[in-house]
Amino acid sequence: MKLFTKSALAAAVLGMAMTLAQAAEVAGVKVEESAKVGGKDLVLSGAGLRTKTVFKIYVLGIYLTKKETTQAGVLAAQGPKRAKIHVLRTLTGEEFGGAFLAGINKNLDKEEKSKFVNQLLKFGELFETLPPLQPGDTVMADWVPGQGTIITINGKQIIEPLPDPAFFNAILRIWYGDKPAEVALKHALLGEPT
Repeated sequence: MKLFTKSALAAAVLGMAMTLAQAAEVAGVKVEESAKVGGKDLVLSGAGLRTKTVFKIYVLGIYLTKKETTQAGVLAAQGPKRAKIHVLRTLTGEEFGGAFLAGINKNLDKEEKSKFVNQLLKFGELFETLPPLQPGDTVMADWVPGQGTIITINGKQIIEPLPDPAFFNAILRIWYGDKPAEVALKHALLGEPT
């Protein structure tokens, strides 16, 4: 006598996979499986841990309208988007901003750098004035069509929206670019073995 039919077994496996997806946890941080940006529902496309030498710096979750498993797919994704950073160690505004800007600059060509010079200057000035980020703080970059890139820390908007859609992709390239902040993190975000 068969205990399970193929369809019952498939349903059980799918149920376990959905439970695992709902309980996404990275380095002790619960990463939500969905988000709402600009009135649209987004799904967790990828999550991973940013480390530097032996230190855990932050956990990152990327939210898109659908899960993407390639660099090209992420950068071509349409609609609202979110990059959510869960801070794991104290970082001065200068440290965080310097790493953020360095990650953008490493992945832009000369023409793109000249196109984004105003946004990059605003970011540089902004991060110099921020108080230190503490473990448990969250930093979010949202792309909201019709408004722009909105940056918040712990839910508080810290800069006027930046309207160029290509600038949000410049931010995504910190992690998904050809020279990512950390190769292992890029693999994790794409669901690849590290």
